[in-house]
Amino acid sequence: MFKVVVWLLVLGAFLYGGLLVPSAPYPASSAATEVNPLPLPADLPAPVERFFRKIYGNQVPQIQTAEITGLAHLRLGGIRFPARFRFLHRTGYGYRHDMEVTWYGIRIMTVKEVYAHGQGRMELPSGVTEKEPKVNQGANLALWAEAIWFPALWVTDPRVKWEPVDASTALLRVPFEDQTETFVVRFDPGSGLLTLMESMRYKAADSPSRTLWLNESVQWEPLNGQLFPTVGKVIWFDDRVPWAQFRVQHVKFNLSFAGGPGAEL
Repeated sequence: MFKVVVWLLVLGAFLYGGLLVPSAPYPASSAATEVNPLPLPADLPAPVERFFRKIYGNQVPQIQTAEITGLAHLRLGGIRFPARFRFLHRTGYGYRHDMEVTWYGIRIMTVKEVYAHGQGRMELPSGVTEKEPKVNQGANLALWAEAIWFPALWVTDPRVKWEPVDASTALLRVPFEDQTETFVVRFDPGSGLLTLMESMRYKAADSPSRTLWLNESVQWEPLNGQLFPTVGKVIWFDDRVPWAQFRVQHVKFNLSFAGGPGAEL
């Protein structure tokens, strides 16, 4: 009996050890072009203006495409797995998500999500989900929430509107089909940096109602010469714990996707 217990402990330690080995990151693209700045709009709510001046100063870049790569942890079946990610954006219109879950650095699961031309498609080991209105709604919210990595889009895209709430909160209105969706955006009163985005999102294609969806910016650090949210968490309110945590390592703007990943955008 003692030997059985020992072997079970050894096996458990071995299985758990694989969760502690980080994934190898995706290689970052080296091709990018200059961003042409525009003046910061003058009619922004006070906490929004403070945030953009802290990040960009008096001018904001025009960003048409973006590549964000880094490492992540994804909670699957209650277990926190290491992963790597590459997110490609045609800003304000579509994205491609590539994620690989690993164990001891070995890929054990691949996830691909594409949102293009108003349609979401998820490729999971369990199958493909597409042409689902509730998936499209969730994908569109992700499109705009992930602009935290290039927030200039929120003031350079004329379809986006800001509305004041109080000294540390504002509403972000973004387009979806023939209507708008709303984020409640919260800023740190001390630093002025964005800390949380809240929206109501369908959790799955068959969800009967929307669930509060939280996007938390945990850590801001200098990256490529400006303050950047290098660590972020995604939380479904009813789960109480993050289902994903992302640590950004590289970001490139205004690169071409022609002939490679992202061409479908």
